[in-house]
Amino acid sequence: MSGVTFNEVAKRYGDVSVIEHLNLDVNDHELMVLVGPSGCGKSTALRMIAGLEDVSAGTISIGGRVVNNLAPKDRDIAMVFQSYALYPHMTVRENLEFGLRMRKVSADERARRVASAAEILGMSHLLERKPKDLSGGQRQRVAVGRAIVRQPAVFLFDEPLSNLDAKLRVQTRAEITKLQATLGTTSVYVTHDQVEAMTMGHRITVMRDGKIQQVGTPREVYESPANAFVAQFIGTPPMNLIAAMVSGDSLQTASFALPLPAKFRGRVAEGQRVLAGIRPEHLHHAATGSINANVDVVEPIGHETIVYASAGDARLVAIFEPTVTPRAGETIAMTVDTDAMHLFDAETSASLR
Repeated sequence: MSGVTFNEVAKRYGDVSVIEHLNLDVNDHELMVLVGPSGCGKSTALRMIAGLEDVSAGTISIGGRVVNNLAPKDRDIAMVFQSYALYPHMTVRENLEFGLRMRKVSADERARRVASAAEILGMSHLLERKPKDLSGGQRQRVAVGRAIVRQPAVFLFDEPLSNLDAKLRVQTRAEITKLQATLGTTSVYVTHDQVEAMTMGHRITVMRDGKIQQVGTPREVYESPANAFVAQFIGTPPMNLIAAMVSGDSLQTASFALPLPAKFRGRVAEGQRVLAGIRPEHLHHAATGSINANVDVVEPIGHETIVYASAGDARLVAIFEPTVTPRAGETIAMTVDTDAMHLFDAETSASLR
């Protein structure tokens, strides 16, 4: 077993608290993604697993063994960094072998592991090249290969795709996902990119200000966000949040009224202030609708049209069919998939589901 467990973990720098009461179980063979904005504590949590940061309170366990006081080299982990961290004067083969040499692994075993990793990553033909002769994607594959040859209990990925261009990022994240599925190694992956989180993780952990906001599968987090922060952070474009008040069977906003979804009747009180959450794909262009909005910006992107519009004080973003292309300055009517709406408490931002 090689799961990772945080138990009441805290990280403080003097009087500054970065993480408090972090409790999380990463299952054996799971790819867990830690996602959140800059400064949320996700990279600090990863570095504490690696032993690059001390734990101020609580315990971290790997495979049931508390590792708080173990040196990084004794934790049976391998880490892939954002910056590749390759030795420029060494060939790809020498970079892959370096850690094994330091551990005095035999030459035959080194050769076997390097050949296996190179075949898995499709870079057997690159072994005699140096990093300066490689593309960014190839360098990142070498960094991943260096982790593979270690045959660790846990892989740690610290925003490994941030330095790649958009096309290469898509390709490389698919390669890492396939690799993890093939090897079955427990993996913790840190990113600020929610698309990476949604496409790669078996489960994702959304963090904010050093605290966990929600843990679940990508589908669970997208369809049932625990609070307004998660609702807006997960999803591109983000969920529309509109201040409203419960009035009978309606939600009254400053500019329009929406039907109160049947699933919330009995859960909310008359006059209660809420945030109505509507995903962009749940707004539809129509001849008549409950929302009349002025179009601000239109982004036709081939398979869909993204429309930014204003309805009084409310700023809305909608995803329409590619054949629907309203013009900037035009007034359009929109309907809402009421059953797909979310409601959040206006004070606490917690979901009212």
